[in-house]
Parts: sequence; structure tokens; C-alpha cells
Amino acid sequence: MRVTTKGQVTIPINVREVLGIMPETDIDFREDNGKFYIVKISKPRKTGQFNKLRGIATAKMTTDEIMNLTRES
Repeated sequence: MRVTTKGQVTIPINVREVLGIMPETDIDFREDNGKFYIVKISKPRKTGQFNKLRGIATAKMTTDEIMNLTRES
């Protein structure tokens, strides 16, 4: 295996299959006595792409007031 200039490597398909690694899977590297291990991180699935943004707005405006702002010329 060769490391790219960005520090990237391709995980062989047989390793991905054994670990259940698919696109967008989070992994970590763990060290134990000088040996490193790839560990799949189990995280709850997000239900939508905007879920992490839910509830962080600080505007004290109604939806209609915000919509009116976007429609003004």
C-alpha cells in the first residue's frame, strides 16, 4: 500500500467487507503496544442532513417574518 501526499490510503475491499466499512462510515485508528488497528465507530444514523442544525437559530422571528425578509426587493 502506498500513502498519498495527503496521507491517504485505500483500504482493501476484503478489509472493508470484514469490518462493514461503506462510504460515509466513520473509523478510528487505535494504538496498542506500537501496533495500530482500524476500528469502525458506531454512531447513531442521522435522520436528515439538516438535523445537526435543528434548534440553533437565534432569530426571534416567526416563519412568516423570515419569509417576508427573503421576498423583499
